[in-house]
Parts: sequence; structure tokens; C-alpha cells
Amino acid sequence: MNAADTAWVLASTALVLLMTPGLALFYGGMVSRKNVLSTFMHSVLSMGISSVWWVVIGYSLAFGPGNAWIGDLSHVGLDGVGVDGDALRALGDGGVLEPLVTNVPHLGFMAFQMMFAVITPALISGAYAERMRFSAYVLFTLGWLTLVYAPIAHWVWHPHGWIFKDGGLDFAGGLVVHASSGVSALVAALVIGKRRRQAPPHDLPMVLLGAGLLWFGWFGFNAGSALGANGVAAVALVNTHVAAAGAMLSWMLVEYWKHGKPTALGAASGLVAGLVVITPCAGFVGPMSALVIGLLGGAACFGGVLLKGRLGYDDALDAFGVHGIGGMLGGVLLGVFASKAWNSAGQDGLLFGKADLLIANLKGTAVGCLWAALATFLLLKLLDRALGLRVDEETEAEGLDQSIHGEKGYADVGGAQLPAQ
Repeated sequence: MNAADTAWVLASTALVLLMTPGLALFYGGMVSRKNVLSTFMHSVLSMGISSVWWVVIGYSLAFGPGNAWIGDLSHVGLDGVGVDGDALRALGDGGVLEPLVTNVPHLGFMAFQMMFAVITPALISGAYAERMRFSAYVLFTLGWLTLVYAPIAHWVWHPHGWIFKDGGLDFAGGLVVHASSGVSALVAALVIGKRRRQAPPHDLPMVLLGAGLLWFGWFGFNAGSALGANGVAAVALVNTHVAAAGAMLSWMLVEYWKHGKPTALGAASGLVAGLVVITPCAGFVGPMSALVIGLLGGAACFGGVLLKGRLGYDDALDAFGVHGIGGMLGGVLLGVFASKAWNSAGQDGLLFGKADLLIANLKGTAVGCLWAALATFLLLKLLDRALGLRVDEETEAEGLDQSIHGEKGYADVGGAQLPAQ
């Protein structure tokens, strides 16, 4: 094991965890005042629900040896997950299971991956904010992690997974985290239906603060996925920053062209779009390619957000427009811009004379998103039939903070209640 690599992975684990409170701020500022706490809880409670699920069974399903489709139960309750360097195992030439990640403690690798499982279902909550029952949220999160997240993580990141063996690449979760959650968010928005009353964001400074924390934490998300303090981590860190900056600018330029004003919400959404689109590419492309990817991602995700107005669905906080569109686009652009000059363990993309990666990523993205959509639809329909997905009209009008949690996000001022939005 390498001490520097271990230190970087452990620090990155903390950075990725910080992204979930950052997401709570980002989403919380975009909803009405009467729903800010319930929106925060979708992210904050995932830190509890998803973490417990991960250590009990999730890590084993995602990273147990298993087969091409799912891990086995060899690591249930973290059985066999110790402090040695033995994180991923695959059959070697002699038919014996051999470790593939040995430079960091197995327990550290598990913890790093746990933070990805924490934030991913929280991303989906942007689609059903302000209208889902709390019990439905809890059961949906557990079901979605089991049916969608664990299998796709295994397909992409485990050497036994079929997407990995098919030649597909995903450096830090373009498909595993963003495309899967974004497509699931679209399905959730369609199944649960529109809000009865939509309000503008109640706290844009909160949104900008959340976006800033996401940007900061994303250095751990992407550069930490190098699993070492090395050149690939440096490339991923630079690419993450450059893509976010480029996407923020391109979103605002397109927004100015479309609406005549560059907005703070647009700046925040644009930088997050850039972070999303570079995620699968971060350790496999160069900085100038990352800038182009960010510029394309900002404009594309702005267009993705416009879709909800044209098609009539209520993706409340643009989870599909940013994470779904950005995650899918990032996987495709990786197949175009990837270069072994920046990572010898990667592949050359279309610009460097190879089409294999593009084809593999197109196939993997299509199958992954289709599975996420189908499993999410069936899970939501089952929950709706069993206990109901949506709060009643009176609860929605009153606000979920008071009716579900018995609290208010903001105290009354001078004896008068602050106006609800």
C-alpha cells in the first residue's frame, strides 16, 4: 500500500461527502420557502439511508466478484473488507481471484465508493421535490439503490462487469451516477405529476453557495477516482475545473441570447452542468478537450432544461436537464476526445483514429439508461399502489416542512409569519 495514495483517497472521501450538503443547499434554495426543509432532508437523510445500505449489502452487490451483471454476497456486512490493499478482485490467467487495486486499504476504497452511493439518489429528488410523501421517498431510495445503482456500478466499474469487459469507460460516474439518476428523475417527474403550484426560487444566494460547495467537493469526486496521488489525479482535477468554468460561461451566453439576461441561477446551473459532463471524461482527456467538453455541456444542458417547458413535464429542479443530459453527453464525448497520451490505462477516441470506445460507450449508456428508466418506473408504480407517492392537496398547499416534519425553515419575524412562496 502507498501512504500518499491512501491519504488522497481518504481526503477525497471527505470531499465527496461534502457534496451532499452542497446539493441540499443547491436544491433547497430553488424551492419555495415552505418546502426548504423537506428538500434538504432528501439529501441529508440519504447520508444515513444510503450509508447503512452500502455497508450492509450495497458494496457487496456493486463490488463483490459476482458475474457480469451483479456482484455476489461475499462482502455482506463488509465481510472480508479489511485494511489491506485488496479492493477489486477478478479472475486472473490461472483462474484464481486476484486483487486489482492494492495501493489503498480495501476499507478506504469502500468508503470512497460509499459517498457516490450517498449522493446519487439525492440527485433524483430534484425531480419530485415539493410533492413526494416521506415514506415513499425512503422506500424509493432503498429500492432504487438496490435495483439500479448497484447493478450499473458493477457493470461499469468492476472488471467482471459487462460494460467494462465490452470496452466502455466511465472515469468517475457519468453513467453510474449522473445519467442513471437523471433518467430516473425524468421518469419520476412523469409518474408523480406536476406540482399544483410552482414558485420561483426563494433563496438564490443559497443556490450559489451550494453550487460552490459542489464545485469544491467535485475535485474529490473526479480526481479522487484516480485512486492515487499521481498524474492522472492532477489531470482529472484540472479538467474538472476547466470544464465547470467553460460550461458556466456557455450556459450564460446561451441564456443571454435566449432571454436577454445572464442570471445567477444560470451561472450556478451551468457550472454544475460542466462538472457533470466532464465526470466520465476527467481522467482520460486533456485540458483543452475538457474546455470544449464543458462549453458543449453548458449549452446542451441549457437546452435540456428548456425541454420541460416544451414537453410539459415538471422536473422541479432540473435533475434530468442537467444530470441526465450532461451524463449521457459526457459518455459520448469521452468516446470522441479520449487520448492515451493523458492516461495510458485509457483508450484513444474518435479524434485519435479509434471508434471502439465511442461504440462501447453508446451501447453502455443506452442499456444503462433503459434499465434505470424501466426499474424506476416499476418501482414507483409499486410504491404508488402500496402506499401512495404523492402528498394530498392540502399538505402540498401548506408545505411539506410543516405538515411532514412539523418545523419551519424560517422563524416568524415580529410575530408575523413570513409569506409563503
